[in-house]
Order: sequence, then C-alpha cells, then structure tokens
Amino acid sequence: MQLIPWNDSLSVHIDEIDRQHRRLVGMINALNDAMLQGQGKNVVGAIVNDLIAYADTHFATEETFFSRYQYPDAAAHAQEHDRFVQQARNFQRDYDAGKIGLSVEIMKFLSSWLQEHIQGSDRKYGPYLNAKGVK
Repeated sequence: MQLIPWNDSLSVHIDEIDRQHRRLVGMINALNDAMLQGQGKNVVGAIVNDLIAYADTHFATEETFFSRYQYPDAAAHAQEHDRFVQQARNFQRDYDAGKIGLSVEIMKFLSSWLQEHIQGSDRKYGPYLNAKGVK
C-alpha cells in the first residue's frame, strides 16, 4: 500500500530533482510496507539507513543547484534540510539502540515532512530554477 502516492503536486518540474523525489517517496513507501508486514529490525533498519543516506545525497543535489544559480532562499532551505537530517538521525540512533520501535508516529513524521517540504519549500525554487533554464 502506498503511503504517499506520487502525483503532480510533488513535482518541482526539474527532471533530476523529480527523479530523486520519486525515489525518496518510494523509499518511504517501502519502509511503510516493511513495517506493516512486520518485517524484522534488520530489514527496517536497512531501509531507514538507505533513506537517510539518500536524503543526504538529494539535499546535496538541491544545494548544488542553489549555489550554481544563486537561489536567494538557499540558506533557509539548507537549514530545513539540516533539521530533517538531525531528527532522522536521532530516530535512527534511538531505533538502533532499541530505545524506540519504528512507530506510526515516526512514519507520519517522515511522510508528512517530505510531502510538506516538497509542496512548500521545494515548489518555491522550481520556478526560480526553471527561469534560469533548469528543466
């Protein structure tokens, strides 16, 4: 079951970024499926690790575009990325230490943060970068 179905409201109309967003959405959907199927900690933990690693890669891609095209809200946007990574790593650390299980609350955080970030902050840079010729 897809927790987050991909639709045009998640598109920033930049091919490379949209591909990465689709992958992040797919990873959250896979994590949700693994959790719902009661898969073991190793499977769930590996998906969480991959998700955090790929988020770092994705954020670096966005921030490279921001630097290259002098996006005016780059600093504030990067701070959002930093806060997400910090929170996700805190979840990961506590999960790996057995302090918490992967709960509906954590899944809600991951899915809502991603959707709100894409539909809010990310959608703001799409037109700016499109106007600079980025497609």
